[in-house]
Amino acid sequence: MIEQLTHLMVRSGAGWVLWLLFALSAASIAIALERAWVFRRSQGDVAQLVPQLRRLLRSDPGQATKVLNGLTCVEARVVAAGLDQAWGGAEAAEEAMAAAMGLERKRLEKRLLFLGTVGNNAPFVGLLGTVIGVVGAFEELGRPAALSSAVAGAGSLAPERVMGTIAEALVATAVGLVVAIPAVAIFNYFQGRVTSALADAETLGHVLLAHLQGSGRVAPAAAAATHAEADARDEADEPDGLPEPAAE
Repeated sequence: MIEQLTHLMVRSGAGWVLWLLFALSAASIAIALERAWVFRRSQGDVAQLVPQLRRLLRSDPGQATKVLNGLTCVEARVVAAGLDQAWGGAEAAEEAMAAAMGLERKRLEKRLLFLGTVGNNAPFVGLLGTVIGVVGAFEELGRPAALSSAVAGAGSLAPERVMGTIAEALVATAVGLVVAIPAVAIFNYFQGRVTSALADAETLGHVLLAHLQGSGRVAPAAAAATHAEADARDEADEPDGLPEPAAE
């Protein structure tokens, strides 16, 4: 079995490993460009949105909904989901925004796992090409013609075919590193963008929650419980009958 695997590796060579690495590099570049376009459309200016949302919530909440629905940034999508459930109170709005943030995270992190996988495994793919090249070099050295040349003179110890195989092996390692390093850098960059976008969405969401809590909007069940407790306290404070007139 070992001999069969050796012959298979020698016949195939490390060329297919290089083509695989080139294909992975092309796919990584395509995904990076596509993600860059998505993040460009999803980018928002939270420093400008915070005062604008606060002003619209105080003056015209309906206009705030229209403005948020007209934006494509992550922050606007998340807060718009919370504003749609504002009628249920701050807790309902918070849950709606948490669900929207989960969907936005999934949308932003789409295909990023491929970049991380390429960055982690491309060096090992290149190392596979190196191993194949080294096996091929030893196969060339182990042939009778190579052994007779080595016995004839030290100058024939490294035939051109052996040197070419070793060079091909080293090229596979280098290409694997060249593919892996940019993929890891791009993956880390986009992960940072995802974290930053979700943090800005959470910041903008607190503006909505503060408005709902400050305006006294609570969920219907909580409001009913509050009114019932207030009625009970009022009944307890009321006297049993009308006060008797004082004696003259």
